[in-house]
Amino acid sequence: MEVVEVFRALGDPVRLEMVRRLAAGEPHTISTVSSQLNITRQGARKHLQVLVDAKIIALNPHGRDTEVRLLRDTLDQGKAFIANLELQWDKRLVALRTFVERRQ
Repeated sequence: MEVVEVFRALGDPVRLEMVRRLAAGEPHTISTVSSQLNITRQGARKHLQVLVDAKIIALNPHGRDTEVRLLRDTLDQGKAFIANLELQWDKRLVALRTFVERRQ
């Protein structure tokens, strides 16, 4: 899975809120994860499918309901990408500080 797909999927406020709700760790159905988001059930399904395609969530049918489960490993890949960027910036800031201190 490319990290770009993760960020693309999370780039929509509705999907980001759905993931935030799932991150709390409580089990959710499609109805509960999409409640009060001002979207139809069909709209919720479309948003959830984007998250499934990005391997951020999994949908598991249980009788008449469908359980929505967060796949934390995929989010960890996005987290690792951001951590790597932070590390690069930290190194650049140290280099800048060293440069400025040497010039003084």
